[in-house]
Amino acid sequence: MQMKKFINDPDNLTAELLEGLALANPDILELGEDNMVINKKLAEADRVTIVTQGGSGHEPAIEGFVGEGMVDIDVVGDIFAAPGPQACVDAIKLADKGKGVLYIVLNHAGDMLTGNMTMKQCKKQGLNVVKVVTQEDVSNAPRENADDRRGLVGCIPTYKIAGAAAAEGMSLEEVAAVAQRFADNMATLAVVQRFADNHGNPGRGRARRDASADGHASGRARRRRDGNRHGGARRGGRGRQPMKSADETAAIMVNALVKDIGIEPGEKVMLIINGSGATTLMEQLIVYRAAVNELAKQDIEVVANFVGEMLTVQEQAGFQMFMARMDDELLRLWNAPCTTPYLKK
Repeated sequence: MQMKKFINDPDNLTAELLEGLALANPDILELGEDNMVINKKLAEADRVTIVTQGGSGHEPAIEGFVGEGMVDIDVVGDIFAAPGPQACVDAIKLADKGKGVLYIVLNHAGDMLTGNMTMKQCKKQGLNVVKVVTQEDVSNAPRENADDRRGLVGCIPTYKIAGAAAAEGMSLEEVAAVAQRFADNMATLAVVQRFADNHGNPGRGRARRDASADGHASGRARRRRDGNRHGGARRGGRGRQPMKSADETAAIMVNALVKDIGIEPGEKVMLIINGSGATTLMEQLIVYRAAVNELAKQDIEVVANFVGEMLTVQEQAGFQMFMARMDDELLRLWNAPCTTPYLKK
């Protein structure tokens, strides 16, 4: 089936979307070789810098968060594909302004392969770089098996926390430590009504199929062989369920996240509702309201938030609920100034 999208040649999708991003944000970022999206003020950075990577097709993630106070260089792969390690090594060299580089990688098979190969090359070349992996998907594995957890929307607030720490003048070790502390105290759960899989890859020019015609939601995760986020995730790790109301869905997800992180009454959290691409802001706000109310019943305060689309999967219908334990330092870093195409404070 021919895909109904306003595109040109599917082989040129990544280059064209990045060109459009640069044209729309000429004061914030610029393009480099090998699909690098670069903070336009990188040259004057006298601090630790932040490099990350990831496939395109998840806009605004990740390239939409390049700029002052967040990511300095994002190395962009083709649609739903990790970039190669040489481009990442080159990005780390370009980013290093004498204070070292924090390299943030999401836990997906392709990204981890690239990340590990990149770090081997950096070690051989004596580059000053530390890697932090985000891996917070509750549905994949219990917390004690964190290496089996996928990285989802949690990468975005991790960029913000790390970027603000770097802007404050912290050392590489300090920036990495605060980013790791945040990453160790976060969790994400997703609910999906309609999946986006290989059939929804615009780089292949084919339409995806509808997986929710029978009124069910959050079906068994349709995982590609690379174990990535494109098949969504299971609600509460429970597999396929009949549709529930916003309040019921939010309560299930909140309780699963609170339990996973070990949040106690009286603690403070960050709460993000991230639309996956085809869920309306109306629905996201209703779910957010329900989640805040459920947390309030447990004497847990939401002190930081975002509702909207940070990391999407084309027309995937559903959302990710993200939660993280917060303290005064993390809240200060989250609220620090930043200027990127899709997050400005």
